[in-house]
Amino acid sequence: MDLKDLPQGEEIASIRESVRRLCATFPPEYWRRLDRESAYPTEFVRALSDAGYLSVLIPEAYGGSGLPLSAAAAILEEVQRAGANGAACHAQMYIMGALLRHGSEAQKQAYLPAIAAGELRLQAFGVTEPTSGTDTSSIRTFARRDGDHYVVSGQKVWTSRAEHSDLMLLLARTTPKEDVAKRTDGLSVFIVDMRQALTAGMSIKPIRTMMNHSTTEVFLDNVRIPVANLVGEEGKGFRYILSGMNAERILIAAECIGDAKWFIEKASAYAGERKVFGRPIGQNQGVQFPIARAYAQMRAAELMVHHAAALFEAGQDCGEQANMAKMLAAEASWAAAEACVQTHGGFGFAEEYDVERKFRETRLYQVAPISTNLILSYIAEHVLGMPRSY
Repeated sequence: MDLKDLPQGEEIASIRESVRRLCATFPPEYWRRLDRESAYPTEFVRALSDAGYLSVLIPEAYGGSGLPLSAAAAILEEVQRAGANGAACHAQMYIMGALLRHGSEAQKQAYLPAIAAGELRLQAFGVTEPTSGTDTSSIRTFARRDGDHYVVSGQKVWTSRAEHSDLMLLLARTTPKEDVAKRTDGLSVFIVDMRQALTAGMSIKPIRTMMNHSTTEVFLDNVRIPVANLVGEEGKGFRYILSGMNAERILIAAECIGDAKWFIEKASAYAGERKVFGRPIGQNQGVQFPIARAYAQMRAAELMVHHAAALFEAGQDCGEQANMAKMLAAEASWAAAEACVQTHGGFGFAEEYDVERKFRETRLYQVAPISTNLILSYIAEHVLGMPRSY
């Protein structure tokens, strides 16, 4: 049983079908092995890169496809729907947005064609710190100007894919917090060449988690970054980071929709096949209803994802829609995951069914890249006009 896609035009339908074919060459056994070994899916990421799927948002002038966000969302949705794990590489789609929108022409020419060709990976995002969490204005990593370089010291955490990236987009303070009029001022964004930095003051420590997410801590001890690697203007980095967050939210939401479809298809098929007391368990409403409800949640969230993507592509403000899309899609995928485990019973915990792995992976998006509570706070303050809660 395959869930029908919502209509999005022939081009995106063709992209979806191509991604499905590519993902089919990486069977469940591949993902189970990587999960057991906590290994990075190098072959899968290379295949996506070679097919041009990770460079779809890069303009043609820099070697990409120049496709809209909805195409990127469809790619990531299909990756998740196939039972794969797009978290290994999804950041390469949205991190480069800060460079594309705010970088100099020299920076774009230096990096974007190589990223589009798969020769360079920009998929590490150094923002979160152990002491600040989601309070980005309180980060302590500091970049001190020293001639034609900045000297950077500090620590980042939950920096996923740092061990598998050539470049990092780094947010650091360039003016102490106590010296700025607004707490989000004085933050700057840098392109860090990790190949050089790892030989001169940068170190990476893997963090083992409940899912295979290749996440790390990154330590910077007087790392020298050329002034030429400053993105945009010094002190305005917070707004540069914010400008890419709507795309991030929408793409993560699309992944959650893909997860939800995988769980719903898996649960529906098993409910029709598994017989207990002489009849399929799917004949029982207690089994049917959670799956049906999860399907309804998924379809509603899917519409919000498409709406948010359409606003983004039209250049309109979509902060409200992008945040709601991420929250609703994450909740839909989690509801589908719960229904799928419950439908499978004990077999849902067996590695060979893949349910428990996907269950762990999709749980992440209740928390990252932004928690549900912060989205609710955003809606309360910025949409409903309530007082700021934090």
